[in-house]
Amino acid sequence: MSTEEVARELGRDPAKLRERTGIQTRYWVEPGTRMTDVGVEALRLALEAAKLAPTELRRILFVTSTGGDATTPATASMIAGALGLTGSCDAFDINNACMGFVTAFDVAARSVATGLGPVGIVAVEFTSRGIEPGDSRPYSVLGDGAAAAVLGAARPGEGVLGVALANNGTLPPDTGFGQALLTGKAERIQFYASRQEIFQIALDALSTATHAVLKEAGVALDEVQWVLPHQPNGALLDAIVGALHVDRARIVPIVREVGSVAAVAIPYSLDLLLRTRDVRPGDRILMVGVGAGVSQGALLYQVGG
Repeated sequence: MSTEEVARELGRDPAKLRERTGIQTRYWVEPGTRMTDVGVEALRLALEAAKLAPTELRRILFVTSTGGDATTPATASMIAGALGLTGSCDAFDINNACMGFVTAFDVAARSVATGLGPVGIVAVEFTSRGIEPGDSRPYSVLGDGAAAAVLGAARPGEGVLGVALANNGTLPPDTGFGQALLTGKAERIQFYASRQEIFQIALDALSTATHAVLKEAGVALDEVQWVLPHQPNGALLDAIVGALHVDRARIVPIVREVGSVAAVAIPYSLDLLLRTRDVRPGDRILMVGVGAGVSQGALLYQVGG
């Protein structure tokens, strides 16, 4: 879906909407598409890249902030079933808003470190299920996407150097997607806070998480080769880059092409980084994000040889 198409539905000027959001295109799945099917496709690709068979997985983590294919059972279990796995691994879902992938990466790394690996992480967001033209702010920026990763035993020099995760549920809600079983009505994704309030919450959270993980790892930001921040829209990505004083060459921008894809943003940019940039053994990759809740966090990963 191009911004021109979205603008027509909203009765807005395409050029102004594109400038305001920093988004040129976003992708929405066809109605009825299952997260399980898309997640299996992404995980199969990750397993191929890792040169592993599905039966070698010991754990599958499914990440989404927009609800799985059912309230129960876990969509992770459905993915395991679609891969033909019969009791060889456990599988469960994780929802920590847009921070879900970083949270799952931490859980997976701790699992591997204690002997439970390899672990497959599957992130799928179908935000199109929860938007409509009547709510112009989410409708103009949100997109669908999927990404997967496999974590296994560390290669020489590889590992997690630091992690800093936190949630502050005392803050007023900024973004939400209500539970229809509770409210008794069809729910849609809502932005409760103003653009400026969300800007400030995001920048404060990202800055706090970045400083915390760098302090834990004993690493300076200029010693980090790659920075993968959450990307809610183009303007906020620019603000994040400016606030962290990071060279744009160390960022992998995706929001212009895919829109705001919630918990998929960081793994999607990680995939592009590893496939399209000159990433070398010893390089450090900072994954930092913020989500509704307010959830925030950062993880510093060092590439192995």
